[in-house]
Amino acid sequence: MTATETRLYRLGEFHSFEAAGARFLYLVPAGAIFAVDGAVGKLIECFHGEPVTHDRLIADLAARGIDPAEADELLTEMNLAGVIASGERPQEQPQTPPADFPLQTLVMNLTNQCNLSCQYCYEFGADKVATPEGKPKFMDLPTAKASVDFLLAQSADRHGVHITFFGGETLMNFPLLKQVVTYANERAAEQGRTVDFSLTTNATLLTPAIIEFLSENRIGVTVSMDGPKEMHDSLRVFANGKGSYDIIAPRVRALIENHRTRAITARVTLTSGVTDVVRIFRHLKQDLGFHEVGFAPVTTSPNQLYAINDRGMDGVLEQFHVLADEYLEYALRSEAHGFSNVSDTLAELVQGVNKSHPCGAALGLVGVGPSGDIAPCHRFVDSDAHALGHISKGIDREKQADFLRRGHIDSKYDCHTCWARPLCAGGCHHEAFVRYGDTGHPNLHYCDWIRDWTNTCLEIYGAISAKNPGFLRQFAERKAL
Repeated sequence: MTATETRLYRLGEFHSFEAAGARFLYLVPAGAIFAVDGAVGKLIECFHGEPVTHDRLIADLAARGIDPAEADELLTEMNLAGVIASGERPQEQPQTPPADFPLQTLVMNLTNQCNLSCQYCYEFGADKVATPEGKPKFMDLPTAKASVDFLLAQSADRHGVHITFFGGETLMNFPLLKQVVTYANERAAEQGRTVDFSLTTNATLLTPAIIEFLSENRIGVTVSMDGPKEMHDSLRVFANGKGSYDIIAPRVRALIENHRTRAITARVTLTSGVTDVVRIFRHLKQDLGFHEVGFAPVTTSPNQLYAINDRGMDGVLEQFHVLADEYLEYALRSEAHGFSNVSDTLAELVQGVNKSHPCGAALGLVGVGPSGDIAPCHRFVDSDAHALGHISKGIDREKQADFLRRGHIDSKYDCHTCWARPLCAGGCHHEAFVRYGDTGHPNLHYCDWIRDWTNTCLEIYGAISAKNPGFLRQFAERKAL
């Protein structure tokens, strides 16, 4: 009896789902999607929990009408694909990025000041991690230039890099933003490279002149806005408690009408009492005209009054499903729907993402505060406990390595048996710190939610791939908004 005859096979690690009357497998170690045909389906039927020998599988497949020679070839192909596994072939794992992973994006916090007083703000609210005392409130030009130079120097051979302007309220330091755009474009051009720009704003300070500049320079804009007036004004208020909706709504309309070079997106923070996802989406997309709308639950410890409880999160998921169904209907007609939570996940599925870390924080992305301190991302800017260095001296590689080691999927043992880990990788570092006091802790409070939503997006992917595959091409290079 040969080694091949006695070789034991088991089912690989996959998540099975159906879409458009067809069966698919999401192959977890590879982050890939596999369409199941008749022969593969018969192969899967041969397993009942225990490993099976090569010869037993050949015999079982023959009993199901498959020629032994074809069955042997099928086993080889499915072993290589990861649908089945033997002890000889180790499971694929996400690669650990090299220590000198080149930067792609720099989030430049132009100021840590804001003209709003949103109660849930992660920078100024009850769960803040920032320690801005004694530090500059506004970034100056020398620090901004040094940040641009740092990005270009640390991005190796990347032809294009990205700068995201952030705050506080970004537009409170608009004069510096204009200078940075000019300087970054000039420096990049000297090197035969390009810089793409975006910003996040509360829209209160938008003017026709600012909108014109943003449009002329192809600067992407994301507006923080939480829906119709009564929802938006419940927490997004000025220091005197007055809501901001009436101030920003006409400015948003002007932005959407006059910024003609980039899509304008809305970013909604869901809180207790602000969870009517469908109504919020309708208002922002249809009434105001945003091109895309994305939603995220507030990042907070569970004891805050504005935190969403489990029942509230279940309600959010139900409404996500409503919009997801609409999204699929639009996609099958080759029309854009605008629900970016689906689009962002589809992009990761199309690109075969298999994450070692939840995001690019401290890898391809860093944040820089007004003082020049370097943080893993914008959410940790001005936090002494999480600083990774200073723009004048560079990144402290030991601190960076510690942050990345704790955030790596291999360090999150609770995630090792979860089929959704290639896309989740344990969840946001900042969320983990606020909830558990550790940036490397998996966000266990979202696990079931994430698996349900990921399965929904897989079903959308499967249906589109079966009925209108050309629609998926647009996601090959899309990045999350």
